[in-house]
Amino acid sequence: MVDRSPQRIRVPRQAGGVAQPLGQADIDQAVASATTPDIKLITALAAVHAARPKMIRTMQLDDVDLGNGRITVAGHVRPLDDLTRQAVLDWLDHRRTRWPNTANPHLLITQKKAVELGPAGKLWTTRATRNLSAPLERLRVDRQLEEALIHGPDPLHLSLVFGIDEKTAIRYADSARALLEQAAETRPLS
Repeated sequence: MVDRSPQRIRVPRQAGGVAQPLGQADIDQAVASATTPDIKLITALAAVHAARPKMIRTMQLDDVDLGNGRITVAGHVRPLDDLTRQAVLDWLDHRRTRWPNTANPHLLITQKKAVELGPAGKLWTTRATRNLSAPLERLRVDRQLEEALIHGPDPLHLSLVFGIDEKTAIRYADSARALLEQAAETRPLS
């Protein structure tokens, strides 16, 4: 006998409550701290494209299509914005100058990885961004929350834009909905 009852997605309640957007001071400090080509690119990928640190480390040169203005983050093709485009160009110029003969196909490499074919290590990414007041994970969360606040708390939209699973998209949509309701309640009547 086949069970034909409708299936539901089980979404556990978020233990930490409503995700909060970053303050402007944290964003300004993250931008000001990103002074080298690698940190600028890492920060742009997290803050604009909501890329996780592992996604950033494993990105390949082929994931950036400058001619068509696209970037692929974790298999998800996205439009390449001006900020990220400039960060990519600056990084590629630095990479070409520093390691002109490297065969490493990864976008971000280190001195050690320039003579190998693997991605940069987890510790390198952590060390490279340790001075940011908002860590990469927080920048990524802020970007997804910002998308939900700007375009409405629609989990499907978030899934399509960022390639995230439905449970994660629902959590961000719920947080955005709560923040929007809170803002509506505190807005003075005119």
